[in-house]
Amino acid sequence: MKDVLAFVMAGGRGERLMPLTQDRAKPAVPFGGIYRLIDLTLSNCVNSQVYKIIILPQYKSQSLFDHLEEGWNIFSQKLGHFLKMVPPQQRTGLDWYRGTADSIRQNIYLIERVRPRYVLVLSGDHIYKMDYSLFVRYHEEKGADLSISLLEADVSIAHQFGIAEVDDTFRILGFQEKPKENPKTIPGDPRHVLASMGIYVFRAETLLKILKSGDEHDFGGEIIPKMLNTHRIYAYPYRQFNRIEDYVYITLESGDRELRLQPQTRDSGYWRDVGTLDAYWNANMDLTGVDPYFNLYGFKWPIHTHQIQAPPAKFIFSNERPEGFRVGKALDSLVANGSIVSGVVRNSVLGHNVVVRSWANVDESVILDGVVVGRGCKIKKAIIDKYNEIPPDTEIGYSPKEDRTRFTVTPRGITVVPKGCFPPREFPWA
Repeated sequence: MKDVLAFVMAGGRGERLMPLTQDRAKPAVPFGGIYRLIDLTLSNCVNSQVYKIIILPQYKSQSLFDHLEEGWNIFSQKLGHFLKMVPPQQRTGLDWYRGTADSIRQNIYLIERVRPRYVLVLSGDHIYKMDYSLFVRYHEEKGADLSISLLEADVSIAHQFGIAEVDDTFRILGFQEKPKENPKTIPGDPRHVLASMGIYVFRAETLLKILKSGDEHDFGGEIIPKMLNTHRIYAYPYRQFNRIEDYVYITLESGDRELRLQPQTRDSGYWRDVGTLDAYWNANMDLTGVDPYFNLYGFKWPIHTHQIQAPPAKFIFSNERPEGFRVGKALDSLVANGSIVSGVVRNSVLGHNVVVRSWANVDESVILDGVVVGRGCKIKKAIIDKYNEIPPDTEIGYSPKEDRTRFTVTPRGITVVPKGCFPPREFPWA
């Protein structure tokens, strides 16, 4: 993979994730207790031995810059490895990045400087595990100019994706960008379409010629349709060919458990675009439980991030008192370092330095760093952004009608509390 250069798109406004993107870029939104969204894509890169990475940020990017500087300063320039953050520099005009293709066009000089054989184009805000080396190998075997990773999706959501039409060799014959009606379905299966994941691999020579010969802004809406009749474009069936192997414990006939290396079918086929608050909440909930839909606990495919210096999570009180039973516990949940729990947490994800006080209940919720949940609070199906101190006995997520008067409530009924809505009184980050 030494001939591969990866571009990671990190410039989207993330308007559908408001208020989580009020003060941060979408790829910098926290995820899974200790990570940022961009960590998933970058971990896929290093786990696939892609060590030449250029990140293209734009809006509200300071928290993203801070995270990458603190957590991803792991590349050796002596070995030709690098991670570069390249905001708009107006090298080719006075415009900011106007789309995925335009952002790379404005940085053609970087491709010519590195001189890769292949260029990977990735998104910095998707949740998945993907071995890009298998993708590049497939691209080579097909002799393709461009390969696009696709997955099957329900026809009802075709308007959210680029939709491909393929022949029996997986060559792409047609491409519709977010069709509002009559999307091309899979032959023999009118209920499903082949949806683009926004993950591409180009022959570098082809990409340079295409970008230099036009001024198109986007790959999906403009570049790909333009290439259909002149270049070899192939579909990469993500769930068919992607393979992630990891060590897992399996139960033997004797009842003993043994650690073995084997394919992770569920992780190999998992992919979420967390473009909405509901999708973001769903992706976090997919991490919880005994057998999660997406597993962060692998050995061979680790998810890297900036490790915040904080003490271990602590769970206190488990005794009967005159005022009632008092217990601190978390069930089917992820709890980050620095957190102190003396209430009850179920099916939830807690970030760093979260405090859940006595007799509080937190259910099916995402609680970000530095939040204090007061005594007797009841929190259900909520997302609470950083630096909030929820007053005692507050209920959130139990009355959508009432919640809408104070907070954002999603179509699914998830209540979202923005950063600093309940300013902390006692903590050093106030």
